[in-house]
Amino acid sequence: MIEIGLLPLPGNIAAFIVASAIIWWAGQALAQAADAISEKTGLGSLLLGTLVLGGITSLPEVAVSVSAGFTGAAKLGVNNLLGSIALQIVVLALGDWILGRRALSFVTGKPVVLLQGLFGAVLLVAVAVAVVVGDHAFAGAGLWTFGLFGATVLLLWIVFLEERNDRSGWRPTDLPSKRDIPGKTAIPLSISAASRRIVLCAALILAAGYGVARIGDAIAHQSGLGGSFVGATFLGLTTSLPEISSLVAAVRLRRFAMAFGNIFGTNILTVAILFLTDIAYPDEPILNQVGSFASVAALLGATVTLLYVSGLVERRDTTIGRLGIDSWAVLVVYAAGVGLLYTIR
Repeated sequence: MIEIGLLPLPGNIAAFIVASAIIWWAGQALAQAADAISEKTGLGSLLLGTLVLGGITSLPEVAVSVSAGFTGAAKLGVNNLLGSIALQIVVLALGDWILGRRALSFVTGKPVVLLQGLFGAVLLVAVAVAVVVGDHAFAGAGLWTFGLFGATVLLLWIVFLEERNDRSGWRPTDLPSKRDIPGKTAIPLSISAASRRIVLCAALILAAGYGVARIGDAIAHQSGLGGSFVGATFLGLTTSLPEISSLVAAVRLRRFAMAFGNIFGTNILTVAILFLTDIAYPDEPILNQVGSFASVAALLGATVTLLYVSGLVERRDTTIGRLGIDSWAVLVVYAAGVGLLYTIR
């Protein structure tokens, strides 16, 4: 048997593409199953977007970063997480483009989505601060990553309470009817069939995510690009494929809160994975090993997140070339950020 990651560079790239295709298909099927459960149980689409889509689509990040931690590849593990966060925010621009006539931030009418975005940005700023000031070892990890994990649990609990109680005083106006927005009809699935599909998709995403971790590490060394840049870009893109494909499916099904809940919720959960990566890392706290590259990557993720939060607050129903103003701002800032990361890799 040929071991994963030990092929020549062209073979590793081909294996990388195959694993990515598996992750893409599973993400599409996962969104359809979550939508079926939402319809049949009455659970909120935002809740399912965060729990089901966000939780399961985070599995590639878990596989890549925790395995990188075990092998001592600190920069690859951390920068994969931070790079995927920024990239997943950019993925919302793809959903905006698919929607076309209306801005995605205009048609999303769940105020609690704002809370998710703000919480995600706050956590990322905390990550950047932790990298700059340094972490201290505590019970097999670092004090900062322990704190970030606890903060993630608390903030997600607040989000769930807000959606369940729906007591926010802020309400969007002039929301268009979903009947006026082109989309696909949901595929009818029973709860048992949808549950089986979710389990299958989770297994595929986890297995393919592990394969991507091994292959990506090999490509980083064979190509000479280095673990930091590969982790923040190529691996970040691949581990974001479940979010990309499930977001595309959610927008086509006109489940806009589920689309935002998937991305913002996944990013909050991704910060928590830093703790798992730190536990797996055999040496001192992992945030002490990553340097300014990780700090810039975290701040890039916070910036693009806040740009979409501002779009959700303003709700400007203006599109240019099928994209809202906030999506264009995110694309420009992300491109500039990747350029900066390349120079300091």
